[in-house]
Amino acid sequence: MKRIAIINGPNLNLLGSREPEVYGNQSLKELEAKWVAFGQVKGVEVTCFQSNVEGELINAIQAHGFDADAILINPGGYTHTSVAIRDAVAAVEAPVYEVHISHPEAREDFRKTSLIREVCAGSVSGLGVRGYMSVLDALLNVRL
Repeated sequence: MKRIAIINGPNLNLLGSREPEVYGNQSLKELEAKWVAFGQVKGVEVTCFQSNVEGELINAIQAHGFDADAILINPGGYTHTSVAIRDAVAAVEAPVYEVHISHPEAREDFRKTSLIREVCAGSVSGLGVRGYMSVLDALLNVRL
């Protein structure tokens, strides 16, 4: 069976209540259930992980990066600050896809730089929570 890991960083546990005009009204748990169910329909195991802690995100990247077929990651604010997450993404064998709900380049200046994008296989931003499903659908229908 194919495996895809979805890793979410800081503050994504607040989806559904945090700035719904930017991030939508669905909770992370609701979204995770949809992603897992979509994977089941396609015969792919989708696992989900969220943490507000940088080291736990790195551990998750390393834990999945050598046996998953792909990783989707939304590093949240660590996108702009974490060399350590960048290094973890660069070190693993699985292709990693960066996903952002908002479009960081259209926001504050400090959000315009992604430290991890250049070591990722692809990136999607600005599609709301649909961005996750866009990448997941593409991987399940084209790449895997």
